Amino acid sequence: MTTRNLMFVIPLIAVLSCTNSKKTIENKEIIPVRIITLQSSFSNENVIATGLLATENENKLAFKIGGVVDRILVREGQSFSKGQLLATLKLTEIDAQVSQARLGYEKSKRDYTRVYHLYQDSVATLEQVQNSKTLLEISEKTLEQANFNKKYAFIIATTSGFVTKKLVNEGEIVQGGFPVLAINENTDQKNWIIKIGVSESDWSLITEGNKSQIDVNGKLYSGIVSQKSRAIDVNSGTFQIEVKIKNASKDFAVGMFGKVLIDVARNKSANIIPYEAVIEANGKNAYVFVPASATTVKKIPIEIESFNENEVIVAKGLEGVSRIITANSPFLNEQSIIKIIK
Repeated sequence: MTTRNLMFVIPLIAVLSCTNSKKTIENKEIIPVRIITLQSSFSNENVIATGLLATENENKLAFKIGGVVDRILVREGQSFSKGQLLATLKLTEIDAQVSQARLGYEKSKRDYTRVYHLYQDSVATLEQVQNSKTLLEISEKTLEQANFNKKYAFIIATTSGFVTKKLVNEGEIVQGGFPVLAINENTDQKNWIIKIGVSESDWSLITEGNKSQIDVNGKLYSGIVSQKSRAIDVNSGTFQIEVKIKNASKDFAVGMFGKVLIDVARNKSANIIPYEAVIEANGKNAYVFVPASATTVKKIPIEIESFNENEVIVAKGLEGVSRIITANSPFLNEQSIIKIIK
């Protein structure tokens, strides 16, 4: 082929190539899409759960020593004040032990005095004085122990509260440490809490100190998250959250039902996008399409923080992105040709 003929072939190849390329583009399906402009929004996300009322401290009161229950001075559901006598043991045996210990102490004291004077007169030995003094000290400690045990033959309230369960009756024989009364501490209505169970995803959003609103029998109360469990409750399969109620009512009772709304993201700046923009969601990971030009698109990964009934809150992935594709996202890939419609 001559040089002249080659000069005619090269332009012809270029023309054919452009023609084929044009046909390829024309044969591709043009997908109509809608685009929204991203703006940082302030989310006010809430976690909603239900639970039961309780108080912060639930205790079981017992006598230190065993004996026969003489009196129980409170009923189930009855409130009591700090320092109030709640229950007693029969003191017949206990008083006898105290008297026996006192008599032993007085005898040891007399014996020690007599031996000491004999030692002063060189009749008794130093060893006898020392042994007598040891017996005196032992009897003194025995008396202290008996008096101490008698003190704990009474159950006296160390704080204000109310009785939730009476576990024994008058006349029953109980061992030392056996529970007699189940109580809930409650000082000036400041100890009320509500315990709720939440899912793992909600648990990760909640932090101690989050403000809360509690609905009990149609009345609203304010609260704050006071405790966040670090282990799952194997019985319910949820994570336990305790919310302390600030303005508790005197009408509260343990076990009452309440609905809790926890504000987990007040005034937090976030990118909020519609559901239809999200594709290939897997847990917190997903993808969205953004326009790369007037006719092409780009697929980018995002991390989902949370979602509500209408929108998805994006934790990261949209930094530097100003526009996002919404309609027809599932039909797109990075080779798609798009047409932006209004």
